[in-house]
Amino acid sequence: MIRLPHRLDPECLLQAYASGIFPMADESGTVSWYSADPRGVLEHDALRISRSLRATLRKAAFEVRYDTAFERVMRECAAPRDAGGAWISEEFIQVYTCLHRYGFAHSVEAWQQDTLVGGLYGVAIGAAFMGESMFARRSDASKVCLVALVERLRLQGYILHDTQMVTPHLATLGATLIPRVEYLHRLHRAVRTPCSFA
Repeated sequence: MIRLPHRLDPECLLQAYASGIFPMADESGTVSWYSADPRGVLEHDALRISRSLRATLRKAAFEVRYDTAFERVMRECAAPRDAGGAWISEEFIQVYTCLHRYGFAHSVEAWQQDTLVGGLYGVAIGAAFMGESMFARRSDASKVCLVALVERLRLQGYILHDTQMVTPHLATLGATLIPRVEYLHRLHRAVRTPCSFA
């Protein structure tokens, strides 16, 4: 755990990400900062798409949109039904939404008949994308968003996709762990490489 300010602001947050540090809040809302070792990454060429997910993609069960409901995606990720989102406090939602307005934070969304049923969000600096959280109200909805994200990042020339840690869910999709020193070396290069999410 790294000692940094207990309050979030956009500039501090961007500096932390560019240094390999990410925040989480506890139940009281206190912010702590972390630099995981080993660090989770998703190599785009190693993305695993299961047979069932391929079938879902072929059926085009979801309409994928980008950056049309960023704050709603964050609030869904933070919803009580998902214990994994307990660290996303109201302060996080406000500051990351500010980063979204500045063009640094992005969402990928799965829609069905104009109903938001899945999504993910993260922070982009240079050619690095730091994935934060995802949610799904329909089977495979968040996975479809991840596949769409990887396709976009690959197309746009992103060279680092950070997942922070590797959960069993992310492991099934191909996320792996690398030593922090290797991650920081790749991050240093990535944040200095011009790239556009759009």
